[in-house]
Amino acid sequence: MAQFYQDASINGIAADMIGAAPVQQEDRELDGADEQVKDILGNNADYDEEAEEKRYYRRKKLLTIKSVISASLAAAITYGVYLGLLQMQLILHYDETYRDVKYGNMGLQDIDNKMLMGINVTPIAALLYTPVLIRFFGTKWMLFLSSGIYALFVSTNYWERYYTLVPSATVIGVMIVPFWTSIGNYITRMAQKYYEYVNYKEEHVREQRRAPQGASHKYIIIFQSIFYSIFHLSFVLSQFPVYFFLNKFLNSYNHTLFNVHECGASIQHGVLPKGFNVTVLHSLPPSISLIYVESVLMGAALLAMLLFLVLCGSAYRPTEEIDLRSIGWGNIFQLPFKHFRDYRLRCLAPYFLYSGFEVLFACTGFVLCYGVCSLGLEKLPYLITAYGLSASAFSALGLCFLHLPRQIPLTGGAIVHMCILIALFFWSPQPKLQSQGPALYVIAVLWGLGSALNKTGLSILIGMFYEDKERQDFVFTIYHWLQALAIFIVYLWAELPMMAKLGIMLASALISILSYLWMERKIRSSCRPRIPKIPAPRHKMKGYRYLEEENSDESGSEEGNESGASEVENDEAEQPARARRRRRTEEHCYVQAVEEEKEEE
Repeated sequence: MAQFYQDASINGIAADMIGAAPVQQEDRELDGADEQVKDILGNNADYDEEAEEKRYYRRKKLLTIKSVISASLAAAITYGVYLGLLQMQLILHYDETYRDVKYGNMGLQDIDNKMLMGINVTPIAALLYTPVLIRFFGTKWMLFLSSGIYALFVSTNYWERYYTLVPSATVIGVMIVPFWTSIGNYITRMAQKYYEYVNYKEEHVREQRRAPQGASHKYIIIFQSIFYSIFHLSFVLSQFPVYFFLNKFLNSYNHTLFNVHECGASIQHGVLPKGFNVTVLHSLPPSISLIYVESVLMGAALLAMLLFLVLCGSAYRPTEEIDLRSIGWGNIFQLPFKHFRDYRLRCLAPYFLYSGFEVLFACTGFVLCYGVCSLGLEKLPYLITAYGLSASAFSALGLCFLHLPRQIPLTGGAIVHMCILIALFFWSPQPKLQSQGPALYVIAVLWGLGSALNKTGLSILIGMFYEDKERQDFVFTIYHWLQALAIFIVYLWAELPMMAKLGIMLASALISILSYLWMERKIRSSCRPRIPKIPAPRHKMKGYRYLEEENSDESGSEEGNESGASEVENDEAEQPARARRRRRTEEHCYVQAVEEEKEEE
């Protein structure tokens, strides 16, 4: 052996072995690094999987609550800006001096009439396109786009012309029903997701199966109550332009009500009393001040858009959104009409209509014909603020659904309104009599109580009846389309006498209560509703995740092998098509991963 090593050293082999010593040392260093990596990636004694899972779902629950509050604030800001600007615009355009000095013979009143027509008439067609828009864009993006349309309406008021105001108002009418449908669907979905995060250990949640019936009712009640408690503050926000800007330009009630001799039920025509002064401003507001106010409102509208975009999470998983729009656009178009087969929706339809009547009557009929007629235009923001604060505070009564039978809060709101309507039938306040103020504020507060119970109760009831995420947008479309139809009817009856309006309101409230109680009777008698079937998703994607049964990649040789084929190939051909596709997908992913590693090296 010694001779062998001596010969090897002579031949230069020993020199190579000396040069290989650093290589062995480097291998030992790599082995040490591998051991450190194994220590890091191995079982960590301090790692508590259950605690980490609990923290993860706690973060998910907080994100869901943040999304609900952000959506509620964004909706309140959006409608506060819209209603505030519309109110300020109509007051300014009503003043005869403002029209003549600022715009001459441009016909501002005619523009306002056509603008109101665009807002109130176009939602009639919303039943045709609302589900298609929501399924195409998604719930969250529909909220964002709708708030953008409201911001567009604000921007057109910088340049008040027919070709800016009327088209923007018409587009708002187009987006009213999609916006409200998306809001109702979004809040309900957030409640269902919160239930999943709370009960993440349940087997049906882990397997993404349908939850037991009634499991998420508690969270639907809580989240809808939170939403309406925040949203009704939009009536308060809408009065900020009048509080901080327009109020100092308004004439006192002695001037505006100088020729007014009758109020309330005695009014025979229109929404304003006969003899109401056509000059309500004692001085014209500067144009630069109007630009400042509109810029603040524009900033608030953009803030609402950012709240929807940044702070609101998605209502559905990406795969769920794909499934929702993969049932076919024809089916999406038809399903809202097919849901009218359900007797529950047919029985609730009068209640849906009444919920649209009562809000418009509070903001126009009562506030103008009773409040402004007796207290003056300068008290208009205070009456609407009392109504908004009352509705916001009493929306928390929606939590009564947790402990009381649902008939009590649902019928309670309409019963309160019926009592007020009967009182208004027999009371006509005296013009310019300020001592009637406390009674009018009490009526505004009580009307807010009824509105809160109606709005919160109906949204909760829909969420409880229709828990399937595949049909919620269709049902909320019907609800808010009927509300929009009621707003159109209020627009048509604007010129009727006040007694006729009170009679229609009282009849609709009574019919809605009786129809709802009839529905509850049918439910107690175990009458099964006729709910349309939702078609199964039909995926047309070309990616490997959505391969269809008849895959173009499958060759005929896999199903019918020649006689010389091996046994392994015969076994492959006998396996189900889905298993073969899954295996090919895994092989494809493995090959891609190997190629990426080679490219990195």
